[in-house]
This record gives sequence, C-alpha cells and structure tokens, in this order.
Amino acid sequence: MNTVTIAWKSIQQRRVSSLLTALSVALGVTLLVSVLVINDVVDRMFNQTASGYDLIVGAQGSPLQLVLSTVFRVGAPIENLPYRYYTELKKDPRIEEAIPFAIGDVTQKGAFPIVGTIPRYFALEYIPGRHFRINKDGKFLPGTWDAVIGSVVAKQNNWKMGDEFQLIHGSAESGHVHDEKFKIVGILAPTGTPNDRTVFVNLRGFYQVSGHEKPLDEALKREAAFFGEALDEEKLKRLMKENAAHDHSGHDHGHNHAHEVPDAQKEVTAILVQMKGDRLRGFTTIKFQSELKEANQAMAVNPIRQISWLMTNIVGNVRTMLIILTSLIIVVSGVSIFVSIYNSMSDRKREIAIMRALGAGRTTVFSIILSESVLLCLGGGILGIILGHGLVFIASPIIEARSGLLINPFAFSSIELILLPILVVLASLVGFIPAMTAYRTDVASTLSD
Repeated sequence: MNTVTIAWKSIQQRRVSSLLTALSVALGVTLLVSVLVINDVVDRMFNQTASGYDLIVGAQGSPLQLVLSTVFRVGAPIENLPYRYYTELKKDPRIEEAIPFAIGDVTQKGAFPIVGTIPRYFALEYIPGRHFRINKDGKFLPGTWDAVIGSVVAKQNNWKMGDEFQLIHGSAESGHVHDEKFKIVGILAPTGTPNDRTVFVNLRGFYQVSGHEKPLDEALKREAAFFGEALDEEKLKRLMKENAAHDHSGHDHGHNHAHEVPDAQKEVTAILVQMKGDRLRGFTTIKFQSELKEANQAMAVNPIRQISWLMTNIVGNVRTMLIILTSLIIVVSGVSIFVSIYNSMSDRKREIAIMRALGAGRTTVFSIILSESVLLCLGGGILGIILGHGLVFIASPIIEARSGLLINPFAFSSIELILLPILVVLASLVGFIPAMTAYRTDVASTLSD
C-alpha cells in the first residue's frame, strides 16, 4: 500500500471535515475561474468590436464617450456634426469607407438603441474576418422606412419580419413617441457584439422623422459657425420659402408620407472611418487625426486605444481586485487545511506511532501527511474548476439576455493551466508543519501513554 492510498484512507476517516475543507478550496477556485473566463471573454469582445474601423470621427469632447456611445451604444453621444461635414469628409482621397451614424432614439418596446445608417454599413466586416449575416429573405435597409434588427432585439421583443415599430426620442419612460413607423425587413444573425441589441434604420428615413431635422435658421447658423463662414442670407431665405410650401405639421408621418430634408438640417452623430492602404496605413491614420485636431472642428479617435485604456485602467483594476480577493479566499482555504490536519495530529499520534513501530520510516509518515494536504487541495481545485465552468455555463444565457454578450460556456483561460500547480505548492506549504509534527513523533513515549 503506497503513501497516497494511506493518505486517501485517512481522509475518508475524517470525511465530513475533509469534505468541508476541500469545499472551501473549491468555492475559491470557482470564483477565480469564473472571473478569469468571463474577463477574457469581455476583454476579447471589447477589443474585437472596436477593431472594425481605424477611426471614429465625432464632435469634440470625451474620446472614450464617443467610442462607447458609437460602438457599444452605451451612454449619450457627445454632440452632432453637420451633415455637410460628412459629405466633405468622405471625399478625402485617403479614406476608403466613411459610414455615418445618427444616434439618440430608442425603441418604444425594450428601449433598444436606434442607429440611423446606410446599407453600406452591413457590407463591411463588423469584426476582422466576420461579415454580417441576415435571415432568409432579409434585406439591408433598401427602403426609406426599412429597419434591420439585432438577434437579441428580435428575441426579447418577439419581433419578426414585417412587424412595425415607433421610435422614442430620449428615454423609453419619458421620451416623445414619434408618429412614423419603421418596418422590419431583416434580422441579423447573432454576432456577439452590441449589434445584437441594436435596431438599424435607414438614414434617409431617420432624417424624415418629424423633429429630427433642425430648424432651418438654427441649422444654417450652426453650420456657418462650425465652418467659420458668414451666414448665407440668400440661401436661408430661399430654403425658408421652399420649406414654407411644405408644412408637414398636420400630416400623418407614416410610410405614405415622405419629405426630403435639406442637407443643412441634417446632422450625424459619428462617422466610422476606414483608411486606404496597408503599408502606410498607420502613418496616414495618425496624420489624419492630427489634421482634424488642428482644424479644431471635430476629433478622430482610435477606438482600440480607447478600449485598451478602459480595459487597463478601469476594468483591469476591477479584475485585479477580484482576482486578489478570490486568491485570498483560496489562501484562507489553504489555512483551513492546515488547521484541519494540524488539529487532527493529537488524535493521530498513537496511529502514527503504531505505523512507525510496524516499520514505517519517518520519511514515509512525513509523505503521508503531506499527501493528505495535496489531495485535499487538488480535489478542491478540480471540483472548483468544474463548478466554475458550470457557473459560467448557467450564467451565459442570462448575461446574453441582459447585455447581448455571447459567452462560450466552454471557454478556457490560459491561467487555469498554472492553477493546479499553484495549489500543489500551497498544499505543500500548509502541510509542511503537520507533516513535521508527524515526522518528530516519539514512538516509545506515545505508545507508553
């Protein structure tokens, strides 16, 4: 009979205390594995989602806020840019793609964010190497009042092809419900990105929603101030006259009523930009950013850098704190193993003395006690890894429903590879003193008592 078998039988003799001790290790490992796996998934999702475009152009303000509101649809956008700025920007010979976004509304049901954009958005990769896929017979915003919805939106709102919905300006609780209705012409396949929780509408229809266009005089004044130009009074009078001939305040703004909005009254929240070239792309991107900064009209933000800063300085600190806390739980569990084995030594002195009398050497006794500690730690660690992935498996559909984040329940963190070796080291440390106590047991005095 080897030392491991003897150690296992000794653990079975104290099965209740041994089980509770191993369980404390398992709970610590469960929390640690859950934190590591979910953190890796979130980190990968944030960085991949932000890597689809070289730059995001928006109004001057917080770069991080621009990225979060545009890419992740979290928080309010900073401010809008004149539509003319977008039309001029996309003519820049260095730009491969320029996709306009108009953000600010939500759905009446579910309060999902509305994004007004162009069909070209869906022709590009949302993540390098991945293209949008749509349901059978679905279309990518061909008509003015068309909409494409994400998979989570379709599931939670129970929406299907042909359904119609209205937009709310502001929050779902207190915002203004627009009269116009958009028709669902496509449902996106799951992407594991914020696109799953987003409703996309045709940009042309977005502008034709009553109240979305700026008052003409205000729009022209703002555009002139933005470009540092004098207000064109003749243009203002001409457009005011044209608009007066089309008063849509008393009309039903449904699918049968459409009015073209002058470009001067249109605004974009952000512009997703892909630069041309491969070899000098990075240099071109930096130079382009610098030019926009010097012009002092808008800003161009590298989304990957902003997300890296967020993950490192905010999310990373939270992750580190959680890892430290769960590691302390494991250490405390290791101490409980030490206490459990050490306290049992007084009851096992006679047992150890008999083993010695029957021919077991000091080293053998030392190895048996140390093996007990290692078995408890390893058993708890393996159980914790199983429970940790089980917890992720159970939590993944809940997280997906609430955030749209697709979590692979079988995801594996590379740190798990060193988790069991670390537990063996911890077990050796906490089992050393009880093992030394057994090693020094005086056979004669113990048996004579």
